[in-house]
Amino acid sequence: METRFLKTFLSVVDSNSIAAAARKENLTPSAVVQRLRALEGEIGAALVQRAGHSTRATEAGLAILDTARRLVEAAESMPGLVNQNEEVGTIRVGVIHSMITGLLPDILSSMMAGRPGIQVEVLPGQSSDIYVKLGEGSLDAAIIVEPPFAIPKTLAWHELRKDPLIVLTSTTESENDPLALLKQAPFIRYDRKHWGGRPGELYLRRIRLNPKEKYELDSLEAIAVLVNRGLGISLVPDWLPPWPENLSLRKLPLKDAPSRGVGIMFPRLSSNERLVRAFAEEARIAAKQKEASLARSR
Repeated sequence: METRFLKTFLSVVDSNSIAAAARKENLTPSAVVQRLRALEGEIGAALVQRAGHSTRATEAGLAILDTARRLVEAAESMPGLVNQNEEVGTIRVGVIHSMITGLLPDILSSMMAGRPGIQVEVLPGQSSDIYVKLGEGSLDAAIIVEPPFAIPKTLAWHELRKDPLIVLTSTTESENDPLALLKQAPFIRYDRKHWGGRPGELYLRRIRLNPKEKYELDSLEAIAVLVNRGLGISLVPDWLPPWPENLSLRKLPLKDAPSRGVGIMFPRLSSNERLVRAFAEEARIAAKQKEASLARSR
């Protein structure tokens, strides 16, 4: 049985899409379908089925899902087992959207230059969803917002940076007092259900302030665009650049406001531990260099 066919099957299930799996695997959609049909022929049952606009695992597909993941993981870790003194293999890393543009390119560039034997597969997503996948074993590491609960001792956590809360306004806004703006101006809320939106929600509760809420969005980039259009102000973490281009914004700092911690999390014990710790080391170095670069530009 071809493990690459199993990997393609997992890509389809994880993305719920033939087309998305094809892009991830660098294949044509027809090649993905051919691999699925070959795998189904070997197993003797249909593994995926259409469900509206999505492609989902059948009952038979769900039955083999965990075993398929273990087989693919074992196959990908074999080069590292053979080359004990070399950093060779593939790791899967979940990354929140703001860090995909803000820090991940620095990490991957450093990995390519200094640790070319480690291949990194990136899964974008929200912190809570990525955390679940890490716990399920479908990811080797995660760059996420610090969880709003105690981190299990089985997981290592290294903070990469703090994103302080700021009040975000357009440059056309003349008021300079951030608290006055939070009391008076239309408010665009960063989704309080997100881990990244919780510090803002807790801060507003602490100062007993109920803004005039107009919108609640789960995208920091979208919030920045709406603020730029003069549709309101927002309370957001000052995330790493690049921000959306051609915006005219002001960032007003808040006294005694909390920050959101962003860091890297990974299991303390895993088959890819050596590779994951190498990635974590590069992430910490990249974060320090990024912070130093931002400090020089201020």
